[in-house]
Formats: sequence, C-alpha cells, structure tokens
Amino acid sequence: MKAPVKPMMLATALLSVSGLVNATEPAKYFDYPHVFELEYAASPLFTPDGKQVIYERRSNDIMHDRTHISLWRYDIKQGTHRPLLSESASVRNPVISPDGKKLAYLSDRDGGQQLYIRYLDTGEDAKLTNLSYSPGSIVWSPDSQQLAFTLFTPVSEKPLFTGMPAKPAKAEWAPTGSYIEKTNYRFDGAGYAPSGFSQIYVLPADGGTPRQLTFDAYPNNGDLSWNKAGTHIYFSMNPSDNYAMEVMSSDIYQIDVKTSQVTQITDLAGPESAPMLSPDGKYLAFRYVNDRKLSHQQSDIWVMTLANGKMRNITEQLDRQVDQAEWAPDSDSLYISYQDHGQVKLSEFSLNGSETSLNVTLSGQSLGRPYTSGQFAVSVNDEIAYTYSSGTRPADLFLRSKRGKTSSISNLNEDVLGHLTMSDIQALTVTSSVDGKTIDAWMLLPPDFDATKTYPLILEIHGGPHTAYGPHFGAEIQLMAAKGYIVVWSNPRGSTSYGEDFANLIHHNYPSQDYNDLMDVVDGVIAKGNVDTKNLFITGGSGGGVLTAWSIGKTDRFAAAVVAKPVINWMSFALTADAYPYFSQYWMPGMPWEIPEHLWKHSPLSLVGNVTTPTLLLTGESDYRTPISESEQFYQALKLKGVDAAMLRLPGASHGIASKPSRLIQKVGNILAWFERYKTSSDDTSPSEAK
Repeated sequence: MKAPVKPMMLATALLSVSGLVNATEPAKYFDYPHVFELEYAASPLFTPDGKQVIYERRSNDIMHDRTHISLWRYDIKQGTHRPLLSESASVRNPVISPDGKKLAYLSDRDGGQQLYIRYLDTGEDAKLTNLSYSPGSIVWSPDSQQLAFTLFTPVSEKPLFTGMPAKPAKAEWAPTGSYIEKTNYRFDGAGYAPSGFSQIYVLPADGGTPRQLTFDAYPNNGDLSWNKAGTHIYFSMNPSDNYAMEVMSSDIYQIDVKTSQVTQITDLAGPESAPMLSPDGKYLAFRYVNDRKLSHQQSDIWVMTLANGKMRNITEQLDRQVDQAEWAPDSDSLYISYQDHGQVKLSEFSLNGSETSLNVTLSGQSLGRPYTSGQFAVSVNDEIAYTYSSGTRPADLFLRSKRGKTSSISNLNEDVLGHLTMSDIQALTVTSSVDGKTIDAWMLLPPDFDATKTYPLILEIHGGPHTAYGPHFGAEIQLMAAKGYIVVWSNPRGSTSYGEDFANLIHHNYPSQDYNDLMDVVDGVIAKGNVDTKNLFITGGSGGGVLTAWSIGKTDRFAAAVVAKPVINWMSFALTADAYPYFSQYWMPGMPWEIPEHLWKHSPLSLVGNVTTPTLLLTGESDYRTPISESEQFYQALKLKGVDAAMLRLPGASHGIASKPSRLIQKVGNILAWFERYKTSSDDTSPSEAK
C-alpha cells in the first residue's frame, strides 16, 4: 500500500526539480536549460567535384521556440569549417546544381517557406518564388537550368447548399460551416486539409513563373528524378479514383516536360516510389513494398535497366528495413542504410545484390528519445559524409575516405556538454519469458552512480509500435538519469531492425506478449542490482503510451505511470485517427464494426478495472494521430474508478509533442514531477539486498 502523498500542483513540482530557476552555480549535470543549447548535423551533400561538404546545422531557438537551421560548409582539403547561410531566418533542403555553381534552398526569411538560389561563386542570393504553399521534392535538371518541385495546388470546392438568403447589412450571422466530402480531410501536424492536390512544377533557374505539369485530381507526392537528357521527370503516383483508400498502391511514371504526356514505367503489385536515376542514366532505382496487408512491411530497393525494362530486387537477401539509398558515382552499385538491432548501418550493394559492409553506423538525429536515425551522402570520389553520435551527444558530421578512414568534421555540442557529467549508455540483453527470444535493451545510470546505493527505475517505451530504439542520444532519457533515475529502454517484439517476422509477431495482436518482453527487461535490470524495487516507474508515448496503459492494467508493480498520446480504445481510434484508411486495413483484421470483440480485447480500456497505479495522461490538444479523446476516455474511467489520475493537455501540440524545445522540457518535467509525487523514501540498501 502506497504511503499518503501531500497534495501539490504539478507545476510546482516541476519547478522544484527543473533547475530552470534560481541557478546560482555552474551546472554539473545535463538539465532542462541545456535543451535549448543543443545542436545536431543533418542533410549532408557534396559539391559535384567532391571537394566540399554542405550540411544543415540544426539548433534550438530559445527566442522563437523552434528548430533553427543554417547551412555550413566544410572544405575537405583545407579542413576549414565555415557558415554558408547563417542568418535569423531558417533555411533547409539544400540542393546543389550539377554544375556546382548554384545552391537551391528553402527559407522563411520573408515569412512562408520560399525557394531561393545562392550563387556559390559570388555569394549572391535570389528569391525565385512567392507561393502560398511550400515547395517540396526539389531537384535540378541535368543542365542546371531548371528546377522541378512538387507543390500543393488548391482547387475550389462548391458548397453543398447554395440557397442561403442575402445577409442584411451589419447583420451578425454564425460563420459558414466547413463542408467536407473527401476521405483524407485532416492530418496530424497540419490540421484540416484544404481541397487540392500536390502537383509537379518546373521553374527556370533564372526565375520566372513556375509552370504546372500535372493537373490530375490525385496527389503526385514523393521524390522526383530527371532523366539524363533533361526531357522527362520520373515520379510516383496512384491515378485511381479510389487512391485515398488504396494507401499502399503506386507506380513509377515519367512525364514529358514539354508536353506533360505521362507514361507508366512500372506495374508491380504494391507501391513503387522514390525513383532515382543512376549517374550514367542507364538505371532507375526505386523503393518497393510487397504489399501483403501486414502491419509492418519492409521496403526493398529495386533497379530497372531502362534499355530493356528488366528489374531486380538488389536487397532481396536483406531482411531489414531500408532507410536511405544513394547511387555510387560509377553507377555500378548503391549505398544503402538499413536498421539492424537498434542501429542504422551502411553497406554497398552491387547491381547483382551482393552486399559489402562499410563498417559505418549512422545515428544521433532524434533529439528527444533514442530512436534509430541518421543520414549520409556519397561524393564523386566515393567518400561518404554521415551523421553519427556516440550516445552522449547529438549527431555530428563524419567523413569516411575511400580507403575506409573516418574523421570527425564537426563538434557541435562540446561547448554545452563537455563540462557536464553525462551518463554512458550500457547495453543489456534479456531472454523473453514468452518464447526465449533475445530482447535488446539499454540503460543509463545516474551520473556519479554509487554502486553501494539503490535508485528508482524508469521504463521508457518506444512508439510505433514498428520503430526501434538503440544506444543513441536522447535528451529525455539523459534528463531522467540526471535527476537520479536508472532509465531503461528496449526493443520488444514488434520493433523494427530485427526482420519482418519479429516485427509482425504483434500483427493483429497488439498489445500482447510485447508486454511480457518489457517486464522481462525490468526484471533483467533489477537482477543486476542497485534498483529500488519500491520505486519502479513506467512511461511511453504513442505506441509506448498504449503499452504503458496496457501494462498498468496487467500489473501493480509500478509506483506511478505517465501515459503519453496513447490509443486507449481501438474502436474509437479507428474512427477518429487521421490515417484511418491505413489503420483499419493494415492494423486490424476487419472493419471496426465487424470485429468489436477483437478490438476490445486489445484495448487498454478493457483492463481499466484492474488499474490502481497513479496515472498522468499527457497529449497535445491538436493531436490527430492519437486524438486527445483517447486520453480523455482513460482519464474519466480512472476518475470513475477512484484511481489517482491527472491530465496534461498541451495547447496547439500535435502528435510530435517534443517538436518544440519548450514542449520537450514540459513533457519530461511533468513526467518526473508525477514520479516524484509518488516516489517513496527508502533507506539505501546494498546491491545484493536490492535483488
């Protein structure tokens, strides 16, 4: 039975543990203010001659509470590291012209994201567009004279009712209702969608008016690629009238830049996307998914010989999720990154499918939680620029020479973190009590860990559920450790990076034995000693929120829980989530009204009668992926049952709660404040006693 707790406001508790106020001495550990000081490297690209690397330097803007992006340039021979575009405005998506003379990029210096060109020989900038929506998928023509891009293009939608009487002068009537008829009508992070479609445009590099190439009543999304002659553009689409329900269906097409005539290139039974022409113009690589209506389906990289249309799956033997693919300069192979056991690895794949490992690991671009991540670029000299983190720092930029020697290009966070005592990540593997499978896990001990003492433990569960954690930097877990907790995270069944079969162990069966894997991980940490078993805590977001709510319905071993942006009731989720056409077809064995018993069986709400654990619900009010109505159901059920419960609603926040630095701080601060409220004091015990 838990000791009585003195009531307090969460905000007060947050201030007491945050370190945000009344700083009187230099910080020793990673703390909330440091979140605003973090930076990381992203989106590397080489100049066409391979002599320089350009990359995005992303930092947290404390004044505008956002991620600010500037462009930096590293000269490989000279070793100089200089800003290329560094200003108060944020710039992103740099794309260099094939002749190496011009850099296209997006900037918000005039408000909305517009397309600009930087002339690299003079440093002059030119604004090319003045659009209502932001361009995407920007690519240069082979002769460096044109840019192609996608752009949302609105269409007018006639109202259903047109017989409204005339409004008298100065009359105050209710606003006109929003008439919605389309299937995809709102999107998490974007809100309610205007009527229209993404179309393809071309624009002269010298400026002018963008010329629309596609006019169809279906979206033309994704990557674009010019053919070698610069006469056609490859793209992917699904021209079906039922495209919104055919969520895993698309083929590769090419469009004539002069006539807008469209020709179909591929016709496989599943989605083909991300076309990418080889440097010699002979091959077209693309991403393909063999659609079997599984909840997790890995993509492969296929290559088509354009002269005869023959195709080959070059990653057929790779049972892993492909992340990024780039052509080698000689067009004889592709560099491909993929997830493997919580890491992102880089290999070279020949056109016949043979793999050569490059012994390169990518990471460090997920600031909040330790998700797999990473980007790379390949030069004309077969050098590789890539992002990597040691685990105690966000991503820096590294360079791998053709001979395999690696060196660091940047050192972005030493000024912030170098003087702090940071916790090193420790690997842990446990054997699942369900079927003997090996479950990977990692943990952080508090800084200045004392092996003669015990510490409270936090189990932090990843979302997805088809994603993966790894031994990577995460501000949230570092903050938790710095506040005196042992933090553990893992990849239970359902996680990616272990092959399709492992991920689909929860296909139409989620949550299920993934809960057992998580409890085995907790037991594994306890068995190592130093854990105060009276103070076990659990939290997770999205899919991790599902499993947190499920877990406290299965066990009362946790002193408190924080359930972030969860699904609580699969029936209501299926009919309120933004991506409902996908979830209902791939995550469920039937339409919601056909399988109510199945959905209820896997809903955490079905277990709420068992819950005694004090629970905080935490969700953004503008979350359309796992709408806040899910959290409200669980909150009200807990209140009806008499369980200690609270709800933190973040105004304006979508599913990506931590997309703003202040929200990341609010999230972690309130999680720890809730745990502090229910943490019981206990005398220090030896590690042997803790077991």
